[in-house]
Amino acid sequence: MKRDSILILLWWVTICSKFEMVLTAEHKIQGACHKLQESMLSSASSFKNYRGILNWCVVMLVLSNARLFLENLLRNGILVDPIQVVSLFLKDPYSWPAACLVIVSNVFILVALYTERKLAMGSISEKVGLLIYIFNLTIILCFPMVVVLKLLSITPVGGAFALGVYTILFLKLYSYKDVNWWCRERTQAKAPSSPKNESAYFDLCFSDIYYFVFAPTLCYELNFPRSESIRMGFLLRRLFEMTYFISNVLSIVFQWMVPIIRSSMKPLQEMDYSRMTERLLRLAVPNHLIWLIFFYWFFHSSMNFVAELLRFGDREFYRDWWNSETITYFWQNWNIPVHKWCLRHFYKPLLRRGAGKLLSQSAVFFASAFFHEYLVSVPLRMFRLWAFMGMMAQLPLAWFVARFLRGNYGNAAVWLSLIIGQPITVLMYVHDYYVTHCQDDPTIAEAL
Repeated sequence: MKRDSILILLWWVTICSKFEMVLTAEHKIQGACHKLQESMLSSASSFKNYRGILNWCVVMLVLSNARLFLENLLRNGILVDPIQVVSLFLKDPYSWPAACLVIVSNVFILVALYTERKLAMGSISEKVGLLIYIFNLTIILCFPMVVVLKLLSITPVGGAFALGVYTILFLKLYSYKDVNWWCRERTQAKAPSSPKNESAYFDLCFSDIYYFVFAPTLCYELNFPRSESIRMGFLLRRLFEMTYFISNVLSIVFQWMVPIIRSSMKPLQEMDYSRMTERLLRLAVPNHLIWLIFFYWFFHSSMNFVAELLRFGDREFYRDWWNSETITYFWQNWNIPVHKWCLRHFYKPLLRRGAGKLLSQSAVFFASAFFHEYLVSVPLRMFRLWAFMGMMAQLPLAWFVARFLRGNYGNAAVWLSLIIGQPITVLMYVHDYYVTHCQDDPTIAEAL
């Protein structure tokens, strides 16, 4: 019996040894089960693929906005009216004062071309040419402002459109002046004894200046990069996007924003801060959605459409502003045509004249704040400086974000300033416009 027990024990030890050898072999083949590594969601992890989480955010965003859209329809019905859309631009369908104002802008273009031709031929001096440009550029800003303020038949939207065209024309002709002057300086430096000739540096003709006026850029050059041909498929896609997205913007304005703004007037008048905050947060979503759609519609669809039609080769109209970790990076990358103009014709000339970087940056923000206020206050026919103060507030905000916030925190601060800052300005202007123009109208007061 004892012998059988010993044999069984030896047999069991042998089996276990063989099993251990098998496990050891498999362990050597498969490798260890555990190793030194971080969790995927940890900041120390090298994992970067969050596409699934991004898709989840998109799905949740669509579902939440679909609920808000359905709730809006059930509460207010369909508020979009084509007649209201037309009334934004025209009070009288037979009178187009804003369009006439835009047509008149050709006079200032021809004055700039005529001045450059005289300067190129030596008929007038540089000082006289500069005085003509100063007068021409000043009238470009003042003339439409006076017309919009005095001619009540121009609607706020029509006035804003006309002033936007004149502002773009002001920046373009300023660049046209500078580049032509630089060309004359280089020409005279190469051949100081030769007579001035129009063809000495380039051909000053109607096609050249009007190509620049319609080109999607604010900075003039002698030879713009040109694409080989017009891609009809690309052109039609951009045209479809332009039509689709502008209809979306108008629908969101009438269907979503207008009811919120109407319900915000009473809390603003009563200074009910809790309800004011609630209305502000409600307005932030459609306002920011409109801003994003408008960005894509203008900087991608519209500008690419014009560029393709004119075979304009430089299509860098924006950079990755959505990754901005500082306020400064955002303003440098979300509107490249304006940024290039400011850098070339305003910021660098200030530096060359001895101004410091901080002073030059502040001057750029000041000029931007002026034009923001110009494009809002004049069409509304009231001056409250909300847009101006909002732009100037970017300076301390930029310092704070750059000093104390970095990485994802800085990016979140940039997004928060965009989402919350704009609705505050919108509410302030709407409230002031109502108090100034609509408070005594019983029909509007009843509707609000």
